[in-house]
Amino acid sequence: MNTDRGTAVVTGGSVGIGKAICQRLLADGYQVVSLARRGSGIEHAALHEVAVDLTDRQATAQAVHEITQRFAITTVVHNAGVIRAALLPDVKLDDLDALVNLHLGTAIQLVQAALPAMRERRFGRVVLLSSRAALGLATRTSYSATKAGMLGMARTWALELARDGITVNVVAPGPIRTDMFYDVVQAGSDKERELARAVPVGRLGEADDVARAVSFFADPEASFVTGQVLYVCGGTSVGSLVL
Repeated sequence: MNTDRGTAVVTGGSVGIGKAICQRLLADGYQVVSLARRGSGIEHAALHEVAVDLTDRQATAQAVHEITQRFAITTVVHNAGVIRAALLPDVKLDDLDALVNLHLGTAIQLVQAALPAMRERRFGRVVLLSSRAALGLATRTSYSATKAGMLGMARTWALELARDGITVNVVAPGPIRTDMFYDVVQAGSDKERELARAVPVGRLGEADDVARAVSFFADPEASFVTGQVLYVCGGTSVGSLVL
């Protein structure tokens, strides 16, 4: 195992997928900085946790400034997200604005701050966590729109940054058993079992499934892969018709 992979920043690293990503990157040999509202409970000498509300643009800017003074960031993993579910007649523009800020704006803030160190080293990895919902899902107007926006943003950055040795890719999970999932679907319910049966591979995903995909994109040897989207979704992103 490489024990000097540089420093990775992971947003929303305290629970669920974000926590699994932090654990995976620590095991891969990274220094990891977690930006989240609360602690993860992970005990590791290479983990540095910074408490911040990423929905607050000014607080995020301050936290990002502080960590770039302490660390030369080589990898950015933007995982933090919220859903704000609503059918179209009930969609609130304030919710849309909040998700644009968190899913897209925070990514821009982080990558802009990390770019000088990445360019100096002629190496960088950016991984954005989108969602299978980017392909469309009822009640997800604001969520789907901003998660789909990540795809276009990543492809644009991939083109702009390729000559600097910086790759930009997207992991799009779903459905994954996390607290966010269980905010929508009751644990142990008939609905959960129905969803698992509907997934082509026959089960719901786990946070570690997503973390493995992030680890691949973050790997220094994955230098010929950029501008790509990897759906970690058990096949639910594949259109099918049962006759």
